[in-house]
Amino acid sequence: MAGNDVHHGHTPAAWTGVIIAFIGFCVAGVFMVMANAVGFWAGIGLILLGGVVGGIMRLMGKGQYPEPIAVGQKG
Repeated sequence: MAGNDVHHGHTPAAWTGVIIAFIGFCVAGVFMVMANAVGFWAGIGLILLGGVVGGIMRLMGKGQYPEPIAVGQKG
């Protein structure tokens, strides 16, 4: 494990996407408890937006790109 160059998502794209999705999760949870369907679906929309923003940032070069695995090497 030591010396492995895998960053496990420690990139601006990953952090931004996860933070937005986490906020959406919290919003959806609060509005679910309050029995407010519009707020709940707004939170779900934020969760999806987090994935979209993270993907766009990755395409802009702010994320980690997969490295090819050599034949016979386990990932």
